[in-house]
Amino acid sequence: MMLFGFFALVLVLIYWINRAVVLFDQLIANGQAASVFFEFTALSLPNVIRLVLPIAGFAASVYVANRLTAESELVVVQATGFSPYRMVRPVLIFGLIVGAMMSVLTHYLVPQSIIRLNQRQGEIAENISARLLTEGQFLHPASGVTFYIREITPQGDLRDVFLSDARNPDERVTYTARQALLVRSDGGPQLVMFDGMAQRLQIESQRLSTTSFDDFAYDISGLIDAFEPGGRSVKEMTTPELLWPTAAGMEETGESAARMMYEGHGRITQALLAVLAPLVGFSAMLIGNFSRFGRWRQIFGALVAIAVVKSFDNAFADVARNDPSMWFAAYGACVLGLVVVLALLWVADRPNLFRRRRGQEAGA
Repeated sequence: MMLFGFFALVLVLIYWINRAVVLFDQLIANGQAASVFFEFTALSLPNVIRLVLPIAGFAASVYVANRLTAESELVVVQATGFSPYRMVRPVLIFGLIVGAMMSVLTHYLVPQSIIRLNQRQGEIAENISARLLTEGQFLHPASGVTFYIREITPQGDLRDVFLSDARNPDERVTYTARQALLVRSDGGPQLVMFDGMAQRLQIESQRLSTTSFDDFAYDISGLIDAFEPGGRSVKEMTTPELLWPTAAGMEETGESAARMMYEGHGRITQALLAVLAPLVGFSAMLIGNFSRFGRWRQIFGALVAIAVVKSFDNAFADVARNDPSMWFAAYGACVLGLVVVLALLWVADRPNLFRRRRGQEAGA
Protein backbone atom coordinates (compact mmCIF):
# COMPACT_ATOMS: atom_id res chain seq x y z
CA MET A 1 0.00 0.00 0.00
CA MET A 2 2.88 2.38 0.70
CA LEU A 3 4.39 1.82 -2.74
CA PHE A 4 0.96 2.00 -4.31
CA GLY A 5 0.47 5.42 -2.74
CA PHE A 6 3.88 6.54 -3.98
CA PHE A 7 3.29 5.45 -7.57
CA ALA A 8 -0.23 6.89 -7.54
CA LEU A 9 1.05 10.23 -6.24
CA VAL A 10 3.75 10.46 -8.91
CA LEU A 11 1.37 9.57 -11.74
CA VAL A 12 -1.33 11.93 -10.47
CA LEU A 13 1.19 14.77 -10.32
CA ILE A 14 2.26 14.08 -13.92
CA TYR A 15 -1.32 14.06 -15.21
CA TRP A 16 -2.26 17.01 -12.99
CA ILE A 17 0.58 19.19 -14.27
CA ASN A 18 -0.47 18.59 -17.87
CA ARG A 19 -4.06 19.46 -17.02
CA ALA A 20 -3.04 22.46 -14.90
CA VAL A 21 -1.05 24.05 -17.75
CA VAL A 22 -4.12 24.02 -20.02
CA LEU A 23 -6.40 25.35 -17.29
CA PHE A 24 -3.90 28.06 -16.36
CA ASP A 25 -3.85 29.36 -19.95
CA GLN A 26 -7.64 29.33 -20.20
CA LEU A 27 -8.55 30.81 -16.82
CA ILE A 28 -5.77 33.24 -16.00
CA ALA A 29 -5.78 34.64 -19.55
CA ASN A 30 -9.50 35.37 -19.12
CA GLY A 31 -8.93 37.31 -15.91
CA GLN A 32 -9.94 34.64 -13.43
CA ALA A 33 -8.52 34.58 -9.92
CA ALA A 34 -6.02 31.96 -8.79
CA SER A 35 -8.68 30.45 -6.51
CA VAL A 36 -10.76 29.55 -9.57
CA PHE A 37 -7.73 27.87 -11.11
CA PHE A 38 -7.15 25.73 -8.01
CA GLU A 39 -10.86 24.91 -7.80
CA PHE A 40 -10.92 23.66 -11.39
CA THR A 41 -7.78 21.59 -10.96
CA ALA A 42 -9.21 20.06 -7.77
CA LEU A 43 -12.42 19.14 -9.58
CA SER A 44 -10.40 17.44 -12.31
CA LEU A 45 -8.45 15.30 -9.83
CA PRO A 46 -11.03 12.48 -9.38
CA ASN A 47 -10.93 11.69 -13.08
CA VAL A 48 -7.12 11.82 -13.07
CA ILE A 49 -6.95 9.47 -10.07
CA ARG A 50 -9.34 7.10 -11.85
CA LEU A 51 -6.89 6.84 -14.74
CA VAL A 52 -3.79 6.14 -12.66
CA LEU A 53 -5.08 3.76 -9.97
CA PRO A 54 -4.80 0.53 -12.03
CA ILE A 55 -1.35 1.55 -13.28
CA ALA A 56 -0.19 2.32 -9.74
CA GLY A 57 -1.55 -1.00 -8.47
CA PHE A 58 0.21 -2.91 -11.24
CA ALA A 59 3.50 -1.08 -10.66
CA ALA A 60 3.35 -1.64 -6.90
CA SER A 61 2.76 -5.39 -7.22
CA VAL A 62 5.60 -5.81 -9.76
CA TYR A 63 7.98 -3.73 -7.64
CA VAL A 64 7.20 -5.69 -4.45
CA ALA A 65 7.59 -9.05 -6.21
CA ASN A 66 10.90 -7.97 -7.72
CA ARG A 67 12.23 -6.75 -4.36
CA LEU A 68 11.12 -9.93 -2.60
CA THR A 69 12.99 -11.93 -5.22
CA ALA A 70 16.13 -9.77 -5.03
CA GLU A 71 16.22 -10.21 -1.25
CA SER A 72 15.59 -13.98 -1.57
CA GLU A 73 12.44 -13.73 0.54
CA LEU A 74 10.24 -15.04 -2.25
CA VAL A 75 12.61 -18.00 -2.73
CA VAL A 76 12.40 -18.86 0.98
CA VAL A 77 8.61 -18.72 0.92
CA GLN A 78 8.51 -20.98 -2.15
CA ALA A 79 10.95 -23.42 -0.49
CA THR A 80 8.67 -23.77 2.54
CA GLY A 81 5.97 -25.20 0.29
CA PHE A 82 3.76 -22.19 -0.37
CA SER A 83 2.07 -22.55 -3.73
CA PRO A 84 1.66 -19.59 -6.11
CA TYR A 85 -2.08 -19.66 -5.39
CA ARG A 86 -1.34 -19.12 -1.70
CA MET A 87 1.26 -16.43 -2.29
CA VAL A 88 -1.07 -14.42 -4.54
CA ARG A 89 -3.75 -14.24 -1.83
CA PRO A 90 -2.46 -11.00 -0.20
CA VAL A 91 -2.15 -9.46 -3.67
CA LEU A 92 -5.81 -10.33 -4.24
CA ILE A 93 -6.74 -8.51 -1.02
CA PHE A 94 -4.66 -5.54 -2.15
CA GLY A 95 -6.41 -5.62 -5.54
CA LEU A 96 -9.82 -5.65 -3.86
CA ILE A 97 -8.85 -2.54 -1.92
CA VAL A 98 -7.79 -0.81 -5.13
CA GLY A 99 -11.01 -1.98 -6.81
CA ALA A 100 -13.08 -0.55 -3.95
CA MET A 101 -11.34 2.81 -4.38
CA MET A 102 -12.01 2.66 -8.11
CA SER A 103 -15.70 1.88 -7.50
CA VAL A 104 -16.09 4.96 -5.30
CA LEU A 105 -14.45 7.06 -7.99
CA THR A 106 -16.34 5.74 -11.01
CA HIS A 107 -19.79 5.53 -9.42
CA TYR A 108 -19.82 8.71 -7.34
CA LEU A 109 -16.80 11.04 -7.21
CA VAL A 110 -16.10 11.35 -10.94
CA PRO A 111 -19.75 12.02 -11.96
CA GLN A 112 -20.19 14.53 -9.15
CA SER A 113 -16.95 16.33 -10.00
CA ILE A 114 -17.96 16.57 -13.67
CA ILE A 115 -21.38 17.97 -12.70
CA ARG A 116 -19.80 20.59 -10.45
CA LEU A 117 -17.15 21.42 -13.05
CA ASN A 118 -19.78 22.04 -15.72
CA GLN A 119 -21.76 24.23 -13.32
CA ARG A 120 -18.72 26.35 -12.52
CA GLN A 121 -17.86 26.68 -16.20
CA GLY A 122 -21.37 27.95 -16.85
CA GLU A 123 -21.16 30.43 -14.00
CA ILE A 124 -17.85 31.78 -15.26
CA ALA A 125 -19.07 31.98 -18.85
CA GLU A 126 -21.97 34.16 -17.67
CA ASN A 127 -19.78 36.30 -15.43
CA ILE A 128 -19.00 39.37 -17.53
CA SER A 129 -17.09 41.11 -14.77
CA ALA A 130 -14.55 38.30 -14.50
CA ARG A 131 -13.95 38.40 -18.25
CA LEU A 132 -13.72 42.15 -18.86
CA LEU A 133 -13.59 44.17 -15.65
CA THR A 134 -9.91 43.73 -14.85
CA GLU A 135 -7.92 46.91 -14.53
CA GLY A 136 -4.34 47.36 -15.62
CA GLN A 137 -4.22 44.29 -17.88
CA PHE A 138 -4.54 43.75 -21.60
CA LEU A 139 -7.26 41.12 -22.03
CA HIS A 140 -8.14 39.07 -25.11
CA PRO A 141 -11.79 38.02 -24.64
CA ALA A 142 -12.01 36.87 -28.28
CA SER A 143 -9.64 36.19 -31.13
CA GLY A 144 -8.50 39.50 -32.64
CA VAL A 145 -9.91 41.62 -29.79
CA THR A 146 -7.80 43.45 -27.18
CA PHE A 147 -9.39 45.22 -24.20
CA TYR A 148 -7.75 47.41 -21.57
CA ILE A 149 -9.00 49.46 -18.59
CA ARG A 150 -6.61 51.66 -16.68
CA GLU A 151 -8.79 52.07 -13.60
CA ILE A 152 -12.15 50.96 -12.22
CA THR A 153 -13.65 53.32 -9.66
CA PRO A 154 -15.64 52.09 -6.64
CA GLN A 155 -18.77 53.42 -8.37
CA GLY A 156 -18.17 51.10 -11.34
CA ASP A 157 -16.91 53.73 -13.80
CA LEU A 158 -14.27 52.58 -16.24
CA ARG A 159 -11.46 55.09 -16.80
CA ASP A 160 -9.23 55.28 -19.89
CA VAL A 161 -10.64 52.43 -21.95
CA PHE A 162 -8.88 50.92 -24.96
CA LEU A 163 -10.63 48.48 -27.31
CA SER A 164 -9.08 47.09 -30.51
CA ASP A 165 -11.22 44.99 -32.86
CA ALA A 166 -9.27 43.21 -35.63
CA ARG A 167 -11.73 40.40 -36.32
CA ASN A 168 -12.58 41.83 -39.76
CA PRO A 169 -9.67 40.99 -42.13
CA ASP A 170 -10.42 44.08 -44.25
CA GLU A 171 -10.25 46.68 -41.50
CA ARG A 172 -9.12 47.31 -37.95
CA VAL A 173 -11.07 49.49 -35.55
CA THR A 174 -9.64 50.96 -32.35
CA TYR A 175 -11.77 52.72 -29.72
CA THR A 176 -10.40 54.91 -26.95
CA ALA A 177 -12.49 56.68 -24.30
CA ARG A 178 -11.90 58.64 -21.13
CA GLN A 179 -14.79 56.97 -19.39
CA ALA A 180 -17.10 53.99 -19.98
CA LEU A 181 -19.87 52.00 -18.35
CA LEU A 182 -20.85 48.38 -18.73
CA VAL A 183 -24.65 48.10 -18.90
CA ARG A 184 -27.13 45.36 -19.66
CA SER A 185 -29.84 45.65 -22.27
CA ASP A 186 -32.42 43.42 -23.90
CA GLY A 187 -30.04 42.84 -26.79
CA GLY A 188 -27.15 41.87 -24.54
CA PRO A 189 -24.40 43.64 -22.59
CA GLN A 190 -23.28 47.01 -23.98
CA LEU A 191 -20.09 48.98 -23.40
CA VAL A 192 -21.13 52.67 -23.35
CA MET A 193 -18.07 54.89 -23.91
CA PHE A 194 -17.91 58.67 -23.32
CA ASP A 195 -15.59 61.36 -24.69
CA GLY A 196 -13.61 59.15 -27.01
CA MET A 197 -12.45 58.49 -30.53
CA ALA A 198 -12.79 55.66 -33.06
CA GLN A 199 -9.95 54.97 -35.49
CA ARG A 200 -10.74 52.86 -38.54
CA LEU A 201 -7.87 51.51 -40.65
CA GLN A 202 -8.54 50.05 -44.12
CA ILE A 203 -6.04 47.22 -44.51
CA GLU A 204 -5.81 47.23 -48.31
CA SER A 205 -5.49 51.00 -48.86
CA GLN A 206 -3.87 51.74 -45.47
CA ARG A 207 -6.28 54.65 -45.11
CA LEU A 208 -6.94 55.78 -41.57
CA SER A 209 -10.11 57.65 -40.60
CA THR A 210 -10.91 58.98 -37.14
CA THR A 211 -14.22 59.88 -35.55
CA SER A 212 -14.66 61.65 -32.23
CA PHE A 213 -17.76 60.94 -30.18
CA ASP A 214 -19.39 62.17 -26.99
CA ASP A 215 -20.98 58.79 -26.30
CA PHE A 216 -20.94 55.50 -28.16
CA ALA A 217 -22.47 52.08 -27.39
CA TYR A 218 -20.49 48.99 -28.38
CA ASP A 219 -22.15 45.55 -28.32
CA ILE A 220 -19.85 43.19 -26.44
CA SER A 221 -22.16 40.16 -26.42
CA GLY A 222 -20.05 38.67 -29.22
CA LEU A 223 -16.97 38.83 -27.01
CA ILE A 224 -18.47 36.61 -24.35
CA ASP A 225 -19.05 32.94 -24.91
CA ALA A 226 -22.72 32.27 -24.46
CA PHE A 227 -23.47 29.47 -22.06
CA GLU A 228 -26.55 27.47 -22.87
CA PRO A 229 -27.38 24.94 -20.18
CA GLY A 230 -28.31 21.66 -21.77
CA GLY A 231 -28.92 18.10 -20.74
CA ARG A 232 -26.50 15.94 -18.85
CA SER A 233 -23.85 13.89 -20.55
CA VAL A 234 -23.40 10.18 -19.91
CA LYS A 235 -20.45 11.03 -17.65
CA GLU A 236 -22.80 12.92 -15.30
CA MET A 237 -25.56 10.31 -15.03
CA THR A 238 -25.83 7.78 -12.23
CA THR A 239 -24.92 4.17 -12.85
CA PRO A 240 -28.51 2.80 -12.58
CA GLU A 241 -29.66 5.36 -15.17
CA LEU A 242 -26.98 4.09 -17.52
CA LEU A 243 -27.53 0.38 -16.95
CA TRP A 244 -31.25 0.70 -17.66
CA PRO A 245 -31.55 3.56 -20.15
CA THR A 246 -34.89 5.20 -20.84
CA ALA A 247 -36.13 7.17 -23.83
CA ALA A 248 -35.95 10.37 -21.76
CA GLY A 249 -32.36 9.66 -20.80
CA MET A 250 -31.34 8.98 -24.39
CA GLU A 251 -33.01 12.20 -25.50
CA GLU A 252 -31.30 14.19 -22.74
CA THR A 253 -27.81 12.88 -23.48
CA GLY A 254 -28.20 12.46 -27.23
CA GLU A 255 -26.61 9.02 -26.95
CA SER A 256 -27.83 5.58 -27.99
CA ALA A 257 -28.92 2.88 -25.56
CA ALA A 258 -25.80 0.86 -26.37
CA ARG A 259 -23.53 3.81 -25.57
CA MET A 260 -25.27 4.46 -22.26
CA MET A 261 -25.22 0.80 -21.24
CA TYR A 262 -21.56 0.52 -22.07
CA GLU A 263 -20.79 3.58 -19.93
CA GLY A 264 -22.62 2.00 -16.98
CA HIS A 265 -21.00 -1.41 -17.34
CA GLY A 266 -17.68 0.30 -18.04
CA ARG A 267 -17.72 1.79 -14.55
CA ILE A 268 -17.99 -1.72 -13.14
CA THR A 269 -15.32 -3.18 -15.40
CA GLN A 270 -12.90 -0.40 -14.47
CA ALA A 271 -13.08 -1.55 -10.84
CA LEU A 272 -12.65 -5.20 -11.87
CA LEU A 273 -9.63 -4.37 -14.03
CA ALA A 274 -8.16 -2.45 -11.09
CA VAL A 275 -8.39 -5.72 -9.11
CA LEU A 276 -6.84 -7.79 -11.91
CA ALA A 277 -3.95 -5.45 -12.76
CA PRO A 278 -1.93 -6.21 -9.57
CA LEU A 279 -2.71 -9.92 -9.94
CA VAL A 280 -1.39 -9.98 -13.51
CA GLY A 281 1.81 -8.22 -12.48
CA PHE A 282 2.50 -10.41 -9.44
CA SER A 283 1.60 -13.67 -11.18
CA ALA A 284 3.99 -12.93 -14.04
CA MET A 285 6.80 -12.31 -11.53
CA LEU A 286 6.34 -15.80 -10.01
CA ILE A 287 7.31 -17.58 -13.21
CA GLY A 288 10.82 -19.01 -13.45
CA ASN A 289 13.56 -19.73 -10.95
CA PHE A 290 15.90 -17.41 -9.12
CA SER A 291 18.45 -15.63 -11.30
CA ARG A 292 21.28 -13.39 -10.19
CA PHE A 293 20.69 -11.29 -13.32
CA GLY A 294 17.29 -10.19 -12.00
CA ARG A 295 13.80 -10.79 -13.31
CA TRP A 296 13.70 -8.40 -16.24
CA ARG A 297 12.15 -11.03 -18.47
CA GLN A 298 9.30 -11.48 -16.01
CA ILE A 299 8.82 -7.70 -15.77
CA PHE A 300 8.71 -7.47 -19.57
CA GLY A 301 6.24 -10.37 -19.66
CA ALA A 302 4.03 -8.62 -17.10
CA LEU A 303 4.00 -5.46 -19.23
CA VAL A 304 3.10 -7.46 -22.32
CA ALA A 305 0.31 -9.28 -20.47
CA ILE A 306 -1.28 -6.08 -19.14
CA ALA A 307 -0.94 -4.45 -22.56
CA VAL A 308 -2.76 -7.38 -24.18
CA VAL A 309 -5.58 -7.17 -21.65
CA LYS A 310 -5.92 -3.43 -22.24
CA SER A 311 -5.93 -3.80 -26.03
CA PHE A 312 -8.67 -6.42 -25.82
CA ASP A 313 -10.59 -4.10 -23.50
CA ASN A 314 -10.65 -1.47 -26.26
CA ALA A 315 -11.75 -4.06 -28.81
CA PHE A 316 -14.58 -5.36 -26.63
CA ALA A 317 -15.63 -1.77 -25.91
CA ASP A 318 -16.27 -1.14 -29.61
CA VAL A 319 -18.55 -4.18 -29.73
CA ALA A 320 -20.51 -3.14 -26.63
CA ARG A 321 -20.95 0.45 -27.85
CA ASN A 322 -22.56 -0.57 -31.13
CA ASP A 323 -25.11 -3.15 -29.98
CA PRO A 324 -27.12 -2.94 -26.73
CA SER A 325 -27.68 -6.71 -26.76
CA MET A 326 -23.89 -7.19 -26.58
CA TRP A 327 -23.50 -5.35 -23.27
CA PHE A 328 -21.75 -8.38 -21.77
CA ALA A 329 -18.83 -7.76 -24.17
CA ALA A 330 -17.78 -4.95 -21.82
CA TYR A 331 -16.65 -7.67 -19.40
CA GLY A 332 -14.60 -9.52 -22.01
CA ALA A 333 -11.30 -7.97 -20.91
CA CYS A 334 -12.03 -8.90 -17.28
CA VAL A 335 -12.57 -12.54 -18.26
CA LEU A 336 -9.41 -12.47 -20.35
CA GLY A 337 -7.47 -10.94 -17.46
CA LEU A 338 -8.68 -13.65 -15.10
CA VAL A 339 -7.66 -16.33 -17.61
CA VAL A 340 -4.21 -14.75 -17.91
CA VAL A 341 -3.78 -14.72 -14.12
CA LEU A 342 -4.84 -18.37 -13.77
CA ALA A 343 -2.58 -19.40 -16.64
CA LEU A 344 0.40 -17.60 -15.12
CA LEU A 345 -0.24 -19.17 -11.73
CA TRP A 346 -0.56 -22.61 -13.34
CA VAL A 347 2.79 -22.17 -15.05
CA ALA A 348 4.37 -20.77 -11.86
CA ASP A 349 3.17 -23.85 -9.95
CA ARG A 350 5.20 -26.01 -12.35
CA PRO A 351 8.69 -24.42 -12.35
CA ASN A 352 10.28 -27.36 -14.19
CA LEU A 353 7.65 -27.49 -16.94
CA PHE A 354 9.66 -25.83 -19.68
CA ARG A 355 12.97 -27.15 -18.39
CA ARG A 356 11.66 -30.74 -18.65
CA ARG A 357 10.46 -30.13 -22.20
CA ARG A 358 13.80 -28.69 -23.24
CA GLY A 359 15.53 -31.72 -21.70
CA GLN A 360 13.27 -34.09 -23.58
CA GLU A 361 13.91 -32.27 -26.85
CA ALA A 362 17.69 -32.38 -26.23
CA GLY A 363 17.55 -36.13 -25.48
CA ALA A 364 15.57 -36.76 -28.65
